[in-house]
Amino acid sequence: MQDFHPECAVCPYDWSERYCRKEGGKGPKNCPSLRHKALKERSLELLRADPALMNFATQASLQESAGYSGREKGYANIKPAKPRIQEIVEFAKRMEYHRLGMAFCIGLRKEAEVVHKIFTDNGLELVSICCKAGRTPKEAIGLTQADHVDPSQEKETMCNPVLQALLANEHDVELNVLMGLCVGHDSLFIKHAEAPVTVLAVKDRLLGHAPLTAVYQYDAYYRNLKCPFA
Repeated sequence: MQDFHPECAVCPYDWSERYCRKEGGKGPKNCPSLRHKALKERSLELLRADPALMNFATQASLQESAGYSGREKGYANIKPAKPRIQEIVEFAKRMEYHRLGMAFCIGLRKEAEVVHKIFTDNGLELVSICCKAGRTPKEAIGLTQADHVDPSQEKETMCNPVLQALLANEHDVELNVLMGLCVGHDSLFIKHAEAPVTVLAVKDRLLGHAPLTAVYQYDAYYRNLKCPFA
């Protein structure tokens, strides 16, 4: 049986003509909007069945619109109006949250201090937890000294995103903010966190935590990405 899994990233139709954008629009055979109308209805049923979830979705959409100015002049005239950190603060207030959790990489400790100030200056309480909390040696998960970031050190503390999540849960945070956790570590945090999770910044050691830089330069300085990784 042919697998018509969604591939929206390579949809052959211009954005202005896609079915997901306009009534009567176009879509390929694997278009999820055309093939999975029952799942769309199921998604709405899930929202309608849970008032808290419906409110979360509503406030998220309202925050999306509030991130632009010039909307009254039409789509061609809209422009971004707020940085993401401001949107997180505004969304938290829309949801009437008071206590946020921030799981951050120790490598972004200076940035975390600034973020802490911005959140608290705006009336939010912040539970901030660094990735090295617990001081658990990497040997606890089966690594050896050769696997350390600094192999010259006999002991090296592991990142522990599961502990970060459990601590956030323990202190009853209402919304978690991820800041610079490594690939995989962020996934473990999201899996174990009880409160919803949003992302302020992702880890990219090479590009100053701006991973789309390489994507923007796909046809220029990062053209090597066109070759499969060795």
